[in-house]
Amino acid sequence: MTATGDLIIGIDAGTSVIKAVAFDLSGRLVASSAIRNKYTMGAEGAATQSMPQTWADCAAAVRGLAGEVDDLAVRTAAVALTGQGDGTWLVGRGNEAVTDAWIWLDARAAPTVSRLSRGADERTRFEATGTGLNTCQQGSQMAHMDARYPELLDAAEVALHCKDWLFLNLTGVRATDPSEASFTFGDFRDRRYSDTVIAALGLDARRHLLPEIIDGAQETRPLSADAAEATGLLAGTPVSLGYVDMVMTALGAGVHTGDAGAACSTIGSTGVHMRAVPSNKVHLNAEGTGYVICLPVPNLVTQVQTNMAATLNIDWALSLAGDLLAERGETPSHAELVARMDNWLDHAEPGALIYHPYISEAGERGPFVNADARAGFVGLSTGHRFPDLIRAVVEGLGMAARDCYAAMGDMPTELRLTGGAARSVALRRILAATLNTPIRVSTRDEAGAAGCAMMAAVAIGAYDDMDACIAEWTTPHLGRTEAPDPELVRVYDSLFASYRLAREVLTPVWNGMASHRAAMARDAAG
Repeated sequence: MTATGDLIIGIDAGTSVIKAVAFDLSGRLVASSAIRNKYTMGAEGAATQSMPQTWADCAAAVRGLAGEVDDLAVRTAAVALTGQGDGTWLVGRGNEAVTDAWIWLDARAAPTVSRLSRGADERTRFEATGTGLNTCQQGSQMAHMDARYPELLDAAEVALHCKDWLFLNLTGVRATDPSEASFTFGDFRDRRYSDTVIAALGLDARRHLLPEIIDGAQETRPLSADAAEATGLLAGTPVSLGYVDMVMTALGAGVHTGDAGAACSTIGSTGVHMRAVPSNKVHLNAEGTGYVICLPVPNLVTQVQTNMAATLNIDWALSLAGDLLAERGETPSHAELVARMDNWLDHAEPGALIYHPYISEAGERGPFVNADARAGFVGLSTGHRFPDLIRAVVEGLGMAARDCYAAMGDMPTELRLTGGAARSVALRRILAATLNTPIRVSTRDEAGAAGCAMMAAVAIGAYDDMDACIAEWTTPHLGRTEAPDPELVRVYDSLFASYRLAREVLTPVWNGMASHRAAMARDAAG
């Protein structure tokens, strides 16, 4: 099939924002539209999202794009989708939501993850998927539902992910993609479901809930009449189901451009660290953690380790400053506080403190899994001031990135960096020195939306293959090389061993504090 329009719309349904982005067929960003996303935190670590509202917000983002681009409907050659990964979006009769989606932040499956991780078949499951168990994943969440809330699965006809739910609303087709299918329920080598994996999760009786697998770089489905009315696009427009947002962002940012040893980190709300390798060269660590996520390139996968929280740590630290300034009658915006950050970093001693960036209430998932892990400083003294805390927080993100890459083998020979935090010169210097790796910032705007749009571009025949698309959409957007500072490299090499040791010996402390919190909650409820 060949393109008949001159634009591709990439939809990136993230945790905070749903974006609809128009690109021309050579990869130039034309316009974008965004709608703030909404989710709810609840008791026992619940994190849920309204499925009908998410679809309504997605449609609104596309309609908003039409206000930015003349004749958007007739100019659209294809629509492509990516979105937040993991989570469980249950669909029942009439393609209606069974309940609010359990998103990736939901921590309720922690006891089930603990039970499954001790199972006799856990290592076999890990070697098939390349992915360690954690509370984020659909497999863990469904196993927990099966044990605690079976009525939810009983009412469901299919279990989807966020982008799959939007694809269903756009096309009427129940499907998922090879990336989420294989790292949750399958084998990354053949990109299919695995009986062994499903059995290890105890979900044999729920296998009928797993949808068909569609590769959006090879095939599309037509936009339905109902979706055309909701979005303002033309019925029949090809829709490509992209891969999970982590790998789409990495594809758009340069995780694979043909350079051996290159890697890509996204420093956003979470920290995502990945390298592209042939599927027969995957390094599976002894701890059984991380992800292996397929790329929309034959026989190529990404090894991935993800920190549960990255810039969320910076947001927390800056909120302390905001609270104190508010007591003096000042109300600086978050952007104003961020603008001060590089100055604070420059006025603090490198490596003076250790900070573990486990600020999420869901704990940590990379390069180790512990739902009880929590953030903290090590080494405080009376001489330390707020800039020292800020610097330690940012250095903690660098240490966490090094911890993740170490679990995947050697440090990368070059790191491609994306995410909002990549704009900070000081943060880039810290990351480069912590990993002792040159950094190049990807200037590709909206890398996640671009990644899925690239899949659609290949699917509709605008490019012969993904490598040809990468050469035009991705490689030209890589910035200049920023070399690591040798003095900082020595500081962080010395500090990293203590960072690792401290997080290992703190495990019983975290577990004890979790027991204490649980006891306090019981007392309050009783």
